[in-house]
Amino acid sequence: MKFSDLSYPQINQLTDKVIVLPIAAIEQHGPHLGVATDTDLVTWIAQKAEQNLEEDILLCPTLAYGSSHHHLAFGGTISLTINTYTLVIVELVESMLKSGFRKIVLLNGHGGNVTPVKQALAVLGNKYDSDLSPNIALVTYWETAGTVFAGQAPMESPALSHACEYETSMMLHIFPKKVWMEKAERPVRPESNGYIPWEDDEPNRGVTLFKQTQFISSNGSSGEPQLANAEKGKHLLENAAASITDFLKSFKNWPLSKDLSKK
Repeated sequence: MKFSDLSYPQINQLTDKVIVLPIAAIEQHGPHLGVATDTDLVTWIAQKAEQNLEEDILLCPTLAYGSSHHHLAFGGTISLTINTYTLVIVELVESMLKSGFRKIVLLNGHGGNVTPVKQALAVLGNKYDSDLSPNIALVTYWETAGTVFAGQAPMESPALSHACEYETSMMLHIFPKKVWMEKAERPVRPESNGYIPWEDDEPNRGVTLFKQTQFISSNGSSGEPQLANAEKGKHLLENAAASITDFLKSFKNWPLSKDLSKK
């Protein structure tokens, strides 16, 4: 069911359902992809999951604006600061809690949202766990789908990054008019140091060095976008939607948490 299609009395009868809020971004995606790429992809995946589980979930409209200040130097980006985005997520989830929902999923389509949303979850847990014990989950589709987004054939580059082979392939499958393949090329990247992955070309070794995008990419993209094609995109999207559907099937049955310190 779609939240935006219902009246408030109807919604008030559905608070036992899982409520899903897709979260994304409007940001530059290199010279070859539309700026709504993250929003387009996560919305498509969310809608497929809703079609698969129409009686079990309540799908909210996608929150298109995310935390993308690291892309501002290239233009074409509308962003909230990390602190503001954290507060936005806290207040949106609080409105769901006050409406009676206790099983809430934030379905993420933008890597820059992960840190502020995790902070929001910590704030919400500290505030509401004792009284309401809600289950509030952050779920990122390329992580639930596992190795499909981490170098498994037919993909030719090691992992999903930004405006890369993966995102470009998915957009070629569902929104080819928002892709300009003649402009897709691997950007100039920093030299490897053996520890920092620069998003796509080193395994994660537990070291983080955060840089604005212009310091790690010459054109705002990552990976190997020139390797993209629509068939790869179909493969990725079908697996992403299936993984999110499987997660939501499981999540709807999770019991609300109990305070184990109380006897």
